[in-house]
Amino acid sequence: MKQFLSTHGRTMMLAGILLPLFGLFAYVTMRSGPLAPIPVTLMTVERREITPSLFGIGTVEARYTHKIGPTLTGRLKQVDVQPGDQVKIGQILGAMDPVDFDDRINAQEAALKRAEANLIAAEAQIEEASARKNFAGSQVKRYDQLLAVHSGSKEVAETKRQELDITRAASSAAQANLEVSHQEVIRLRAEREGLVRQRENLRLVSPVDGFISRRDVDHGSTVVPGQSVVEVVEPGSIWIHVRFDQQRAVGLRAQLPAQIVLRSHGTEPLAGQVVRIEPVADSVTEEVLAKVAFQQLPTVLPPIGALTEVTVELAAQQSMPVVLNACLQRVDGQLGVWIVQDDHLSFSPVTIGASDLEGRVQILKGLEGGERVVSYSRKALHAKSRIKVVDRIIGQSP
Repeated sequence: MKQFLSTHGRTMMLAGILLPLFGLFAYVTMRSGPLAPIPVTLMTVERREITPSLFGIGTVEARYTHKIGPTLTGRLKQVDVQPGDQVKIGQILGAMDPVDFDDRINAQEAALKRAEANLIAAEAQIEEASARKNFAGSQVKRYDQLLAVHSGSKEVAETKRQELDITRAASSAAQANLEVSHQEVIRLRAEREGLVRQRENLRLVSPVDGFISRRDVDHGSTVVPGQSVVEVVEPGSIWIHVRFDQQRAVGLRAQLPAQIVLRSHGTEPLAGQVVRIEPVADSVTEEVLAKVAFQQLPTVLPPIGALTEVTVELAAQQSMPVVLNACLQRVDGQLGVWIVQDDHLSFSPVTIGASDLEGRVQILKGLEGGERVVSYSRKALHAKSRIKVVDRIIGQSP
């Protein structure tokens, strides 16, 4: 009996120690362990108007890029510019080796002078033939008159008529020779002018005021027709080629204001404007393509191909339920929000509309306004999660 009481006492004493420890363990587990309530912050859904903004990534491009190169195959003699150099219209950027062009032009000029001399000779022949024809005509007339009064011979009169026919034929031949000489002069002048133009085309000349964006060939290289030696860009034609998400691009149109941030120039936004929406979209990335121009070009022009961030302000939307973007969660493939009612969670699928740069999103379907929804939570939620509403979660952006 005494031994039983001793054992019972030890059991009661051990239970007295273990029960508080178990209670403390259960308390700690329920308050800070895996079974503890999940801290969440809430927001009340309100109906309001928002001014949505569209964000896209773009690259700097030039509307007009002039690729300067030769029209004939040859060796590049010199290039006088480097990428980044400013050039003026008509400025010589480089030149091709003329090879024998100067000799060919000189030979053509000599041939032209010879043809011009032949033309002068043909004109003199015309004058001589014309004088012979006039003289022969006067002789025929004279002997016809003598024959009429029986003072001349019929045979002599016939001879004079034959001489007139010969001079007429000689005059026609001289006229034809004059026309041939004239056409030869025209041909040689055209060939000479063609050679001179080809000689001039060996000089690489800037067609516009701009800057050199590329230099693809160095002097001494052989260049073929159509090959670009340098590229000239008109500064006023620089714009941004931007890609926007198709689903969010509803309402995007030309003339809308835009903000452009050049990654190569820091984070200071520059004013811009949507110039046009491209008629062809990217079916792979599901993006709309647009062109955005600077309202005023930056003092330091951005490099062609530089990445930019473009934000376009769309037209204001009508009043609808609005939540923060952080409220939206995807559960079982459905997009929705967690609604809190009497400390109980329920998931409500929603259809979203436009959004603005402050993270507010329109709810087209699924909410009416006035509901309390979870904006942030420390862990992923499910319908049976225990929650604890707090003002702010550590690590949450303000």
